[in-house]
Parts: sequence; C-alpha cells; structure tokens
Amino acid sequence: MSDPHTTPVAFIGLGNMGLPMALNLMKAGHPVRGFDLSETARALAATQGLPLAGSAHEAVEGAAVVISMLPASRHVEALYLGPAGLLGRLPAGTLLIDCSTIAPASSRLLAEAAVAQGLDCLDAPVSGGTAGAAAGTLTFMAGGDAATLDQATPLLQRMGANVFHCGGAGAGQATKLCNNMLLAVLMIGTSEALALGQSLGLDATVLSEVMRRSSGGNWVLEKYNPVPGVMDAAPASRGYSGGFGSALMLKDLGLAMEAAVASGSATPLGAAARQLYAMHCQAGQGGLDFSSVLGLISGQD
Repeated sequence: MSDPHTTPVAFIGLGNMGLPMALNLMKAGHPVRGFDLSETARALAATQGLPLAGSAHEAVEGAAVVISMLPASRHVEALYLGPAGLLGRLPAGTLLIDCSTIAPASSRLLAEAAVAQGLDCLDAPVSGGTAGAAAGTLTFMAGGDAATLDQATPLLQRMGANVFHCGGAGAGQATKLCNNMLLAVLMIGTSEALALGQSLGLDATVLSEVMRRSSGGNWVLEKYNPVPGVMDAAPASRGYSGGFGSALMLKDLGLAMEAAVASGSATPLGAAARQLYAMHCQAGQGGLDFSSVLGLISGQD
C-alpha cells in the first residue's frame, strides 16, 4: 500500500457505525468514496460531505483499500463472493478490511477466497458503539496475517484508539462474539439489579453510583446506564434511540451460540441472554438500543 494518507479507500456500508468511520478517514485526509444500498443512508452521507458512488462496483474502482461494515454474514458474502461479487473485480494487492460482525466461518471463507485472488484480507470487527465510531476511539479486533495488519494499522488508527491482533482469519470475529456475549450478560445483570433497586424504592442514580464504585462495578455502569435520565449521553436518555440495536445484539448472541455448539463449549449465561433478547425483540423492541432490555426485566415490554 502506498502512503496511507493518499491511499484511495472504498467504504461499503454507511449505517450508524460505517458513516462516522468513513467520515473520520476523510477528515484525516484519506480519499474516500462510499456506498450503501439504503437510499436514506446515502442521503445522510451526502449531507456530511462524503463522496458517494452509484454502486459497490463503482465505489471500488481505483481503490487500494476496501472497508466494509455490513449487518450480517449473508451481506458480506453477497458483497464479495459469487459471480457478481467484488473479489473477481479487484486487482491483486488490494487490501480488504471487513469490520462487520459475522460468523468466524464466513470470515475464513472470505479470507481463503481473497488470498486465492492475490488479495490481502482482514476481519476487523469493532467495539465502542456509535459514540466510539464518531469520536474515533473504537477498538479493532483483527484476524488475519500479521503483515497485513501492519499494512492496515495506519488506517485503523484513524478510526480507533486500540488495534489488537487476535490471531488468524476469523479470530477477530471470534473475539468480538466473546466480547458481545459478555456485554449482553452484563447489561441484563445490571438491568436486573437496577430494576430490583427501583422496586425497593431506591434512587437509580444513587444505586448506580454505589454499585459503580463497589464490587458490582462494570462497563454498563461506567458508560451505558440503561435507566433513563441517569446518564445524559446514554441511549436510555434519548428514548433508547441510536446506539446498538437489540436485534443486532440478538444476532451476535446467535452467532456466539453457534460457535459454542461448534466448539462444544458450555455457555449457560450466554444462552439465557439470547433467550431474553429474543423475547425482547418478539415484543417489538428490536429497533431500540440493547439497553432497552431493562423494559423486559422490569415488566414494561
């Protein structure tokens, strides 16, 4: 890859996470051209000044790096693989960085196909949410060849504060699934404690601060309180809008359970979390931030 500040980048997937990531690359001086199948997403990107292409194929023309941030495995496989996929249209040496959260097996499939075409490929899912995407403080969990990660790191550092090499192809996805399974369990447990406290007449703000500074302290209490009004910047205080959707958390928990079955691992809390998020989504709350599971716990769904 040439000078990372002049390397042309195609960014496919301009949703709640992808758009701010692409904008951070552009603000850092990288030539970026984006695309999303959603007309609404493209319109919002245009208002932010991001150059747009008319298709994914058009977006990657002349690009040395292709970054994707898509909802699920099927979307990533449709973008890159098959007769109409991008792999057959990219010149050798192009760097692919898939930041979607998908099945590790799908990432390994993509990496194998990319290498066969003379392309470099990383799976690099992220943690940090929409706030981290906007602030450029995401954590990247990368799977793939170490030399390829070295090549990609200058770009990743424009979008994030931490870059970890987790292992070979698919290892980034496996790491992300473990992280999100724990996050779901923490959110449910914290919501349960706060709901109990409120039912006992406790003030949620005071209880949150006590637990935050005590042995129950965790990331949810530090950054993402599920009770409206406790943290002004949290999705709970804006009607559970934005953030990380409950339906996406359910998807990630499903991937984690598939991985657990494949590896013969026992994940009883992860399985319970998946069931609770499935119930929450079946109650029509899938579009709300995942912290809205407090409504299920407190009987408000």
